[in-house]
Amino acid sequence: MPQPAQRTARWKLRLIDLYPPYLGAGVRVRDLGTDPLSFEVEMKLRWWNRNYFGTQFGGSLYSMCDPFFCLILVEALGPDRYAVWDKAAAIRFRRPGRGAVRARFAIPRERVEAIRAEADREGVAEPLFEVEISDDRGEVIAAVEKRLHVRRRDAAPGPPA
Repeated sequence: MPQPAQRTARWKLRLIDLYPPYLGAGVRVRDLGTDPLSFEVEMKLRWWNRNYFGTQFGGSLYSMCDPFFCLILVEALGPDRYAVWDKAAAIRFRRPGRGAVRARFAIPRERVEAIRAEADREGVAEPLFEVEISDDRGEVIAAVEKRLHVRRRDAAPGPPA
């Protein structure tokens, strides 16, 4: 059974379904599993999220991946102790998305602890995360890279440069 902190993190992540840009695009958090550091996001192809060619709109594909590594990491590190920001992102399109697409986000606990140790030791950590967006057949249609900026809240203030 999940601990209270895990239930709170899951509840916060589930609220993303109601975030207006995601509600409008049809982005849904689908599978939280037993670990609060991994879940799946899905987006069905609808008339309102199609591009000119009738396939998944690239902006919606990126948008469905935008906040999740940041949210997972801030919950895992502790929002009161560590500040986590997006620093950079890139998306590589591989093939058209012609139906429902999904992406699975996970940060192993060992990686979280390594990021925490680096931020504590160096004052800042800038981990890189990657996720693939797949279609219903399991084919990769796009890959997203996210660079985050992590620092202790008691370190020097200010957003990343």
